[in-house]
Amino acid sequence: MNFNNEWLDKLTEKAETCNIIDPSLYTKYDVKRGLRDISGRGVLAGLTEIGEVHSYIIDENEMIPCPGKLYYRGYDIEDIVQGFMSEDRFGFEETAYLLLFGELPDKDTLKDFEKNLANLRKLPKDFTRDIIMKAPGKNMMNTLSKSVLSMYSYDDNPDDISIKNVLRQCLYLIASFPLLAVYAYQAYTHYHQDNSLCIHSPREDFSTAENILHMLRLDSNFTPLEAKLLDLSLVLHAEHGGGNNSTFTTKVVTSTGTDTYSAIAAALCSLKGPRHGGANIKVVEMLEDIKENVKDWEDDEEIVAYLKKILDKEAFDRSGLIYGMGHAVYSLSDPRAEIFKEHVKELAHQKGMDEEFRFYSKIEDIAPKLIAKTRKIYKGVSTNIDFYSGFVYRMLNIPLELYTPIFAIARIAGWSAHRMEEIVNKGKIIRPAYKSIAPRKKYVPMSERTEK
Repeated sequence: MNFNNEWLDKLTEKAETCNIIDPSLYTKYDVKRGLRDISGRGVLAGLTEIGEVHSYIIDENEMIPCPGKLYYRGYDIEDIVQGFMSEDRFGFEETAYLLLFGELPDKDTLKDFEKNLANLRKLPKDFTRDIIMKAPGKNMMNTLSKSVLSMYSYDDNPDDISIKNVLRQCLYLIASFPLLAVYAYQAYTHYHQDNSLCIHSPREDFSTAENILHMLRLDSNFTPLEAKLLDLSLVLHAEHGGGNNSTFTTKVVTSTGTDTYSAIAAALCSLKGPRHGGANIKVVEMLEDIKENVKDWEDDEEIVAYLKKILDKEAFDRSGLIYGMGHAVYSLSDPRAEIFKEHVKELAHQKGMDEEFRFYSKIEDIAPKLIAKTRKIYKGVSTNIDFYSGFVYRMLNIPLELYTPIFAIARIAGWSAHRMEEIVNKGKIIRPAYKSIAPRKKYVPMSERTEK
């Protein structure tokens, strides 16, 4: 696209100027920006039985932070993880079943669910060639959104929003997301980086995590620990309550009565943002920058000095943010990060990256204290899951382009559950209010207008 830059610059200034709103007006009209009040508590917009994020208790009308907890259908995520890991099995398929159907499956039910998901792990005839391979994009989330929207054309009954039909569509998306994401990456690396094109078909005897590694790697080889850590990541990212941006997007779009593919594509577009699913990429980029600028990884004072530069907008991307620290809801701790860290150390040792793990741990210890000391904040600051997930993906040799799509491969389970919950309860179309503060103006005839 060719633009007249001088003309575009002039219009850009006008577009910016006409959209500025006086920040004091948000306080004057008690606007809950980001649908959160000043304490950080979310504005209650609905009810759900699917996921619960717990980070505080109310005592005599005072909000008191407490260690973070996460529940899937009422089950503590720590217990869920302990359950399948103590039995040395994969947990994502069981977690998806729990989120969709509200109960833990017995052995035979889970086996049947896994078998049927495996049977669904195939794309429509010629879909890979005609949709994924043609005009492959450089951003996998955009390609993933395009693929999901394209599936509408391959569905004989795409607009039926009965629960049976929506469940059929959601199960197929849960099964096919790993293929859509990995094949999109293979197309990208072939057409944009001149690498060999390698498309592995999924294996019916592999779990979702195993199939991701199998399809991604040229030799299809991976260790049991690698697959278990990726599976754990999928479980921890599968659901996070109804208020997170992409899930809320799913609910908002679902409330219009539109089709499944449109609702999920919208959720993918939300997740792409660096303030949401793209955050772990920023963590990896930031850590690489810190490693280049901190010469002695054991020197706390040198680490503090550089982190302070980041906070003061003098280093890294000059945003003033230490990525991977703090969360919109959690204050004292993010339970997902706590669970992840226990197992990341083992993988780091297997990969010969003990020194780097210790470096991450030092930053995890130093950064929250430095943020609390430097910034005026209303709640505690703790490490969130993004701080370690990017590190895990790098140890698994997963390319940066797939970090957020892997988040989507996990979260499609939660999105699907919330879409069905929204449909079953026949809620109204979601339409919050916005107050207009524009002054009334008298229309000016063309002959009386002057250029500004």
